[in-house]
Amino acid sequence: MAGGDRGSSEAEAELRRGFETLAVSRPDPSAMVYEIRLNRPAQRNALSPAAFAEIPRAMALLDRLPSARAVVLSAAGPHFCSGIELGGPGNPLAADSKGADPAAAAEGLRRKILEMQAALTALEQCRKPVIAAVHGACVGGGVDIVAACDIRYCSRDATFVVKEVDMAIVADLGTLQRLPRIIGYGNAAELALTGRKITAMEAKEMGLVSRVFNSKEELDAGVAKIAKEITEKSAWAVMGTKAVLLRSRDVTVEQGLEHVATWNAAMLRSNDLKEAIRAFLEKRKPVFSKL
Repeated sequence: MAGGDRGSSEAEAELRRGFETLAVSRPDPSAMVYEIRLNRPAQRNALSPAAFAEIPRAMALLDRLPSARAVVLSAAGPHFCSGIELGGPGNPLAADSKGADPAAAAEGLRRKILEMQAALTALEQCRKPVIAAVHGACVGGGVDIVAACDIRYCSRDATFVVKEVDMAIVADLGTLQRLPRIIGYGNAAELALTGRKITAMEAKEMGLVSRVFNSKEELDAGVAKIAKEITEKSAWAVMGTKAVLLRSRDVTVEQGLEHVATWNAAMLRSNDLKEAIRAFLEKRKPVFSKL
């Protein structure tokens, strides 16, 4: 078996073994779209230590899987995510450092925070586009999650709140770094400093979400359609666009242009580009290469 085929089979087998806090599936076998569903509805999908371990594992597996060209991130139950689970085992905020050296305790907490940050950054680092489908409450760590996604949609009942300031902590999993780039510094500062809850329509006005659907059912159907449309494009072009967007976000315009020039120096030689041109001239739908 070729190395790529073996890696794909291993990823599929690992996904079939399942997860404790997530449900990963391919809802439509005809579409190259996988869904990751936060799956602790009784706990309002609070982020437990297990969730922080499983999110990057699921993203790494889907990144390796050729049949996954887009990922939808959704949630089970009436709410998207209530934030980090408080009071549970493994909660770094409840860690008992009694008797420990203060420097050692601080370094231990720092390491835990960095691990949690990396877990959510895995959404951003996945080569495939990740689309958030938000319904109900999206609180604290839930906002960290959606801010790390590439595209965000929500249902009309969705609400968003950066809750950390009300818990006497500084948001530290990505909201303060990513949100200003999505909704602007002023809007991000207002939400982070006041802890104010915003509605779906306010989120749309700010640019946090691209579209508001009337119901959870319409949200699921609409996002599935959008994700499928993305997967029908050249996978190399989609993954390249995501990579260049992320790189350009963090550098100057000049550096971003240099990066995309280097990228396209290789990618403009792809078979997908030749096929796209032929299909355009022949007035037909292109058939792009597999991953």
